Amino acid sequence: MRMRKKSDLPQKTCLHCGLPFTWRKKWDKVWDEVKYCSDRCRSERKRGDKSAGEGTL
Repeated sequence: MRMRKKSDLPQKTCLHCGLPFTWRKKWDKVWDEVKYCSDRCRSERKRGDKSAGEGTL
């Protein structure tokens, strides 16, 4: 197995925090579907969407 430099790995920008994050082995098969850098950002985004909908009554 060939070692890769972190700078050679694909990157995306998190939809919640806006920070860049790099590919991880556990995302190998679902990389196209990954939108958030962490579980925390994913759950914060969901929570933010719910509260935004409630204030528009």
